[in-house]
Amino acid sequence: MSKLSPMMQQYMKIKEQHKDHILFFRLGDFYEMFFEDAKLVSKELELTLTGKECGLPQRAPMCGVPYHSANTYIRRLIDKGYKVAICEQMEDPATAKGLVKRDVIRLITPGTVIEEDLLEESKHNYLAALMLGKGELAVCFADVSTGEIMASSRNCSDPAAEAISELAKFTPSELLYSKNLEQNPALSSYVRDRLGCVASSLEQEGCLLEQPGPLICSQFGVESSDELGIPEGSLLEQTLAGLVQYVKGTQKDGAKRLSRVTLYGQDEYMNIDLTARRNLEITQTMRAGEKRGSLLWVLDKTKTGMGKRFLRKALEQPLMGVAAITRRQNAIGELLGNQIALEELRGLLDRVYDLERLLTRVLYGTASPRELNSLAQTAALLPDIKQQTASFTGEELSGIYQQIDPLQDVVKLVESAIVEEPPLTMKGGDYIRAGFHQELDELKALRDNAADVIQTMEQAERERTGIKTLKIRSNKVFGYYIEVTNSFLDQVPQEYIRKQTLTGCERFITQELKELESRVLTASEKIVALEAAILTEVRQYIASRGDAIQTTSAALARLDFLCSLAQVARENDYVCPRFNDKGTIRIQNGRHPVVEKMLTDSVFVPNDVWLDQKENRMLIITGPNMAGKSTYMRQVAVIAIMAQIGSYVPATQADLTVVDRIFTRVGASDDLTAGQSTFMVEMTELAHILKYATPKSLVILDEIGRGTSTYDGMSLARAAVEYMVNTKRLHCKTLFATHYHELCELEQSLDGVKNYNIAVKKRGDDITFLRKIVPGGADDSFGIEVAKLAGLPQPLLNRAKEILTQLNENPPAGSSVHPQPQQPASPQMQMTAYVSQVEEELKKLNVDLLTPIEALNELYELKKLLP
Repeated sequence: MSKLSPMMQQYMKIKEQHKDHILFFRLGDFYEMFFEDAKLVSKELELTLTGKECGLPQRAPMCGVPYHSANTYIRRLIDKGYKVAICEQMEDPATAKGLVKRDVIRLITPGTVIEEDLLEESKHNYLAALMLGKGELAVCFADVSTGEIMASSRNCSDPAAEAISELAKFTPSELLYSKNLEQNPALSSYVRDRLGCVASSLEQEGCLLEQPGPLICSQFGVESSDELGIPEGSLLEQTLAGLVQYVKGTQKDGAKRLSRVTLYGQDEYMNIDLTARRNLEITQTMRAGEKRGSLLWVLDKTKTGMGKRFLRKALEQPLMGVAAITRRQNAIGELLGNQIALEELRGLLDRVYDLERLLTRVLYGTASPRELNSLAQTAALLPDIKQQTASFTGEELSGIYQQIDPLQDVVKLVESAIVEEPPLTMKGGDYIRAGFHQELDELKALRDNAADVIQTMEQAERERTGIKTLKIRSNKVFGYYIEVTNSFLDQVPQEYIRKQTLTGCERFITQELKELESRVLTASEKIVALEAAILTEVRQYIASRGDAIQTTSAALARLDFLCSLAQVARENDYVCPRFNDKGTIRIQNGRHPVVEKMLTDSVFVPNDVWLDQKENRMLIITGPNMAGKSTYMRQVAVIAIMAQIGSYVPATQADLTVVDRIFTRVGASDDLTAGQSTFMVEMTELAHILKYATPKSLVILDEIGRGTSTYDGMSLARAAVEYMVNTKRLHCKTLFATHYHELCELEQSLDGVKNYNIAVKKRGDDITFLRKIVPGGADDSFGIEVAKLAGLPQPLLNRAKEILTQLNENPPAGSSVHPQPQQPASPQMQMTAYVSQVEEELKKLNVDLLTPIEALNELYELKKLLP
């Protein structure tokens, strides 16, 4: 290292302190990376790798990015899971003596980002801390960009399984964990292969404190952790302290944004694991990973970043308390009952900035003048928002009204202090408004009108001395000086100091002139420093109002969320679901909210569902592929989720019970990252359901046993049905789609099992999917007909029919040991479904309002419903 150049020695010394971070080393207008960091970054960001003389025989590998656009590159590195250390020049290179002092001012990790352009507006960015004890779990989730901390602890028989459940609820972008996690294969595999975030141990980061109490007390302003509801000496206290210690190490100003802790219980939120989230496409689609086509896409009519995060969090953590759900329902009802207020509120919210994250940057002293203006512009809307909510009487909306602070003192301060259009950068100042600070105004007048000031002084000196030829000039040697011709030398005042004698004149200076010169020459520098000091004072005042701003932003987030759900309900004809304590799910004319929005050339066919804890615990659903079995099952789960976030639902009536967990076993694919085959994935998911489902759970099974031989698969499917129905610990409400028609006979032998099928109209070799769920089992899977719809060649289809006929006439040996399915739905039953559908459509018609042409069109449509 001694052979390295002084600057490279400085670099290596700083890098040694941040080995696990990519070091962005400020050199002039660039952040440079050297050696291994340069090689890594040039590869990841596709930058040109160059070299720099470093004192060694070979040049040091180097790449760099412009400092003014560095966040673009940092975002890409953070998204790839890297950590970045920002090393700044701590003094002006132009005035520095020797090597410029440099130091790391900020550590940026995926879970501690606060910069707006590094964050996704619509989702929380959680840093998680997790510790496992013997039969105990403690977990904390902090969004450093908003200051929110959610914490929970519990005694449990399987802490690792509970940890997986909690991580699935919050989907953190970074995880800190206790070292013993690595000893649990299931949990460590989940974190490594499924969670998809940066993970490191608390011990490795130096954040496992032996005495966590003092840090907790100083951070949250309490005398004991007990005041936060966290027992002293508990595993949760140690976990929270580890998280706070980690955040303090990444921020120049510590973890000051983390000021409140919310404790939550195990039973406060519905549990939706990662598999169910993916299969139900709650926040993104399975194929493309896009928002469009997800439930979030349908429900998101929010106007603010705060509202978007609240909605997403609500979907990822649906409520289980009926009282809290009902409060939200009542609020939506009030908004729908006053649509003028709803429109006014949505218009106002559309002009609201992200108050929550703006406050974070104020507290950390990084909020720019433009961001302070955004904060003030939002605060200026608060009186109107408050007025629009004043007439509501329900608990939720009246609570929002009470929690909104108009913050007019903040508005007044920012409007008087900050110019309307601040410059893009603060480097040159000029963002403080004229008239706000007298000394600043004088400095700006001096800087902007130096010539006028000198001329004024010159005129004043002429009048005072009577020297008509007196002039004030300047040069590089003397700076400003007073020049007097020889004929007036006898009138020169005593305080003039002679500096130079020329042929026809003499030059003088005065103390006043030198002071003026100093003020003129340093005015720009002083303006920048004074404006920075004023900006700091403005930030500090706003920070002192942090609690009120935080409470107000939380209220705005809830209001935006409720307005969004009200707007969606109004646009899509949703109804308010009721909740019962009988364990019943009964939905009339339910619709899948996403599928019906995606259909452009047809109308979604609604369906009923009835599940309970007695005769209708498990519905076995048969019918051909593409007929709508999967959509039907998923829509039941999606409606349950919607109802438990407080939303109205797509149905004509819904009477529901609270669901504690939703499980899905859908489709089949290899999990290559975990080294599991299709069948192994299927069986693992089924085992997970059988282990953790409860009588309050909702289970979606879309095929069981497809990944193995026909008889193995059918045996496992039947055994699974019997186990779920007969095991009292389970007795969960289940929708089970299958092509094993033999399972239909279980309706006769098992209590709680009911058969349903998708109505299909067949004419010759052609089939039409009616998308209607009717009682009874299907008599055919219509596989060859579906293959025809898919466009398979006719010779292939003809050969398939021959083989099918042979198999039906001469079944494979051993098939007799498998029970025959119960009598399938009769043609009369199918016809009843058609007639019932026609009756429903007729009841909807208002004959008195139909024109002759419209009546004829309706008749044609009704005819299409018949076989």
